[in-house]
Amino acid sequence: MKKTGAQIFWECLVKEGVDVVFGFPGGFNLPIYDAMPEYPVKHILVRHEQGGAHMAEGYARASGKVGVAMSTSGPGATNLVTGIANALMDSIPMVFITGQVNSFHIGYDAFQEIDVTGITMPITKHNYLITDVREINHAVREAFYLAKTGRPGPVLLDITKDAQVAVLDWEYDDTPIKLLGYDPTPTPAESDLEGAMKLIQQSKKPLILAGQGVMMSGAMDELKAFAEKEQIPIAVTLLGIGCIPAEHELHLGMMGMHGESWVNNAIQQADLLIACGMRFDDRVIGRVQSYAPHARKIHFELDQSEVNKNVQVDVAVIGDLKGTLQKVIPMVQPMKHDDWLESIDEMRTESKELTAAHTVRNGKLLVSDVMKTLSDSCSQPSIVVTDVGQHQMWAAQLFQRHDPFSFISSGGLGTMGYGLPAALGAKVACPEKSVWVIVGDGGFQMTQAELSTAAQWGIKVNVAIMNNGFLGMVRQWQELFYDHRYTATPILSPDFVKIGEAHGLPSRLVTSMDEVADVVAWAEKQPETVVIEFRVEPEENVYPMVSVGSALDEMILYPEEKKE
Repeated sequence: MKKTGAQIFWECLVKEGVDVVFGFPGGFNLPIYDAMPEYPVKHILVRHEQGGAHMAEGYARASGKVGVAMSTSGPGATNLVTGIANALMDSIPMVFITGQVNSFHIGYDAFQEIDVTGITMPITKHNYLITDVREINHAVREAFYLAKTGRPGPVLLDITKDAQVAVLDWEYDDTPIKLLGYDPTPTPAESDLEGAMKLIQQSKKPLILAGQGVMMSGAMDELKAFAEKEQIPIAVTLLGIGCIPAEHELHLGMMGMHGESWVNNAIQQADLLIACGMRFDDRVIGRVQSYAPHARKIHFELDQSEVNKNVQVDVAVIGDLKGTLQKVIPMVQPMKHDDWLESIDEMRTESKELTAAHTVRNGKLLVSDVMKTLSDSCSQPSIVVTDVGQHQMWAAQLFQRHDPFSFISSGGLGTMGYGLPAALGAKVACPEKSVWVIVGDGGFQMTQAELSTAAQWGIKVNVAIMNNGFLGMVRQWQELFYDHRYTATPILSPDFVKIGEAHGLPSRLVTSMDEVADVVAWAEKQPETVVIEFRVEPEENVYPMVSVGSALDEMILYPEEKKE
């Protein structure tokens, strides 16, 4: 049957199970858009291509499916770059589709021509320049296969306009995808499993470090079963939040630069670290020479390139985490570590008491108090999406997450402006769940135009803006390490309530703690997106904090403990 390249493209997307795409049309993807109404795919028109990339990522993370974002060539394609890089850093399965000038114009500086495959080569798992209609079927199928297998990541398809309009006598080709040298599910070596088991059985103070890889592999039950059998406490990374229920007795909390003090101290005191689906990021380990000095280290990891990259380990077990833990659990003998757990619990109790003693309110609206009340008040099941900054760290510390993929945040790239669009994508994926997006006044202004996307498509999220009048995280560094020289961090914001109302969205201003619980209940009753501006204390700092170059247990715990 004769089909245009655009029709072939959509039929391949439908075969891949795509039911929604986020995008923005233009001259060089117009044939694709012209063919779109023939197919059962919902298109969400965004206000900026970066917003579309983040929406598609929020959709992918909340649904477990591959997220899809589209743009035209030139500036449309370059506007996707930040979202592509974010997806690569956080290992999110994504397919990006860009239009390209006609193949016979490539290399002649045609209008809106840009070498998007060259630009994105370092930030994609793979990318394709498609100049022939006959390439579309296989390239689309291969792109989705690569995006979701092995360590997930973004793949880009750049399709020339003449390939989109060309006609081909075509039938769908579903030949199994095989790529030379690509092994998405390596089998763990028995010798490595035995070496890991030996260290586990010898350990007196073991600790599991759990990252997003636990959820990406679907290994939540296996992790819990392994930890319970061996009675090993679990610390989580920022993106690992939700891989173990917060109320579980072995759950400790978040590790790293703004992790809980008892978690960081436990890492430094442990005699064995078992890393599961995490990559020993620099924000997790502090000064590498002083990291976990008493601990042997086991790394359960899918991506061989992550092993010994930042931290040297004693045993690396390469394979999909779910399958690896299924092999590990029967191999180990049940263990008890009551003394170790009691020691950590004592550190946790002491830390919480000291934090309470050092918290000074004086009638001020503190972000930390707002976060705790939001966590206690929002309905379940819910998804929390954050932007990047101080509010992100408070949300990670204080929102108690019990379900996988219920905390969504930009991790490796730390992208301001991520929160609102990612939340919209998450809501599209999970319309039955309450979605709260926690943003700062700085990051929100970067992508606030996506409120129009929420209004046009009837996407309901609850936007909580922590307005402290600063780029808060940078200001905190300036306070602690640059003698209070607040250069370029005070930020003027518009009236966010009026901004929300201008989009036809219910909006409220909150200035005291007495209002917080009521406004949460009000927000969740509204049928459309709501905007809530919290006027919070301008110079509240998020603690603990491990400064750059410090060991993980050399934390700044309270304002008076600033180190010169």
